[in-house]
Amino acid sequence: MSSYDHFSYDTDREVYSAARARALEALLIKKGVITGSTVDKVLEYFKTEMGPFNGAKIVARAWVDPAFKAKLLDDANAAIAEMDFPAGMSGAEGEHMKVAENTAAVHNVIVCTLCSCYPWTTLGLPPYWFKDPTFRARVVREPRAVLQEFGVTLDPAVQVKVWDSSAQIRWFVLPERPAGTEGMTEAKLSTLVTPEAMMGVAKVKVA
Repeated sequence: MSSYDHFSYDTDREVYSAARARALEALLIKKGVITGSTVDKVLEYFKTEMGPFNGAKIVARAWVDPAFKAKLLDDANAAIAEMDFPAGMSGAEGEHMKVAENTAAVHNVIVCTLCSCYPWTTLGLPPYWFKDPTFRARVVREPRAVLQEFGVTLDPAVQVKVWDSSAQIRWFVLPERPAGTEGMTEAKLSTLVTPEAMMGVAKVKVA
């Protein structure tokens, strides 16, 4: 069981949401707005081209390349444009991205207090709990308590910063590189990075 199962939902919610999605898809097809293959193409795109595997590669590059890291923190979109990613990394919810770096003194957490703004191109599709009003309110009001429920216990001396993603700016976290990874390749490092770590509700761990 993962540390963030505390924020998971019953399967009934998935069934209900899936039924609504199918009904909406059928209506759009009937009205000629989309074709029968449109949704499958979009889902396949986010499964194979745009997702957390991109964010993991960005993080790994920043861990091994100080110049890239400096540029990423200064101008995330410009830095990401230097990488070999599919066209569209700066579109589809990634027009204006910013990165908050976790350090030994500062821990960053991402939230969208208004709805569910999220950098899909780097983190994939947002989980249910990220969109939940309870999470959105609590992580602003009591971030340390919420982080502890996710399994992240911070020293009282560590400052917690909460960043609010919006239609103007999509935030994600550059997590700390874990100890004991000095000899790992960039490709291997990328396999350690999870979406939760890039949201600030988990730390990167060595398996």
